[in-house]
Amino acid sequence: MMKIIKTSLFIFALLMVSASCSRKLNDNSNQQEPQISLSDSYKNHFFIGAAISEDQILEKDNRSLSIVRNQYNTITPENALKWMFLQPSPNKFEFDLADKYVEFGLNNDMHIVGHTLVWHSQLADFMNEVTDKTIMSNYVSNHINTIVKRYKGKIDTWDVVNEALNEDGTLRESIFLKTLGENYIIDAFKLAEKGDPNAELAYNDYNLCNPKKREGALRLIENLQKENAKINAVGIQAHWKLNTPSINEIEKSIIAYAGLGVKLMFTELDISVLPNPWEVVGAAVEQNFDKFIGDPKMNPYPERLPDSMLQKQAKRYEDIFELFLKHEDKISRITFWGVTDKTSWLNDWPIKERTNYPLLFDRNYQPKQAYQSILDLKK
Repeated sequence: MMKIIKTSLFIFALLMVSASCSRKLNDNSNQQEPQISLSDSYKNHFFIGAAISEDQILEKDNRSLSIVRNQYNTITPENALKWMFLQPSPNKFEFDLADKYVEFGLNNDMHIVGHTLVWHSQLADFMNEVTDKTIMSNYVSNHINTIVKRYKGKIDTWDVVNEALNEDGTLRESIFLKTLGENYIIDAFKLAEKGDPNAELAYNDYNLCNPKKREGALRLIENLQKENAKINAVGIQAHWKLNTPSINEIEKSIIAYAGLGVKLMFTELDISVLPNPWEVVGAAVEQNFDKFIGDPKMNPYPERLPDSMLQKQAKRYEDIFELFLKHEDKISRITFWGVTDKTSWLNDWPIKERTNYPLLFDRNYQPKQAYQSILDLKK
């Protein structure tokens, strides 16, 4: 009788273990984040991080925050430090979200990026109505002084000026250029340095690997240096595709910018797998192609990304990081623009209602082949 009881208990225990394992295999919500850390793997090479959203800053998406804490050692705010959110009306600053962003970075011992001080897009409405040079100058000075001094010693790197160039390398006809003239860039960098002399200061833009725009960025940096304005780095927004820009053009850009004595930062890395209208230029957020909403050619993978495309994306990321490691002495930071495919800005840009897959973690917060391809370079 005792043997029968023991045997029954043993069978019952096996059934319980089997059921538990089955639940874990079939419940994505119980899957764990990978134990290997990207930031640890690359800690001797460069910072590696992600841009975080308002929901993540306010801890409304704890699963993505877990990825950030476990995988990265630098953060950038998607929107929390942009003008329209920080100073929506003259001299009325709203710091709650920005303070929480900085607090998160400090609490997790991260390299904290301030994005961005001077940018023609996502401005407060009142700024777009200013036509007087003195008034505009006072607004810009007050904005930079107030924000940089508030986070002095806390924010490590500032994107001082963002997207000031056209595709041909000339200065963009922004509200700042029209009202303040060409020196607004120099003045912005000098104001930022005065506000926090120890902060790293950068110019940030997209398509900086394209030859004409690269030449314009090089002139911009040289002009800042000539005018004794502090600039430590250039941020290359790496909103790239599976085939462009070429590895050769990326490498040419790294060498060219480093030749001026500035560090390279790849600031907004994601690899789109979707086609775009031919009229799309770079990553300008104001572009809109809603006429293509619902076009299956522009949204070819509404349910899932095929394995063949996952493999192509993984190979693209591998090639890019192989190049980064080759030039690690010139690179200080790599930042992905987002945490998971689920919340990537590319789901709605430049065509709304699309499903894109540009990042290292999928919609279930799980690492993709691209994540593994980057880690494998360090094994």
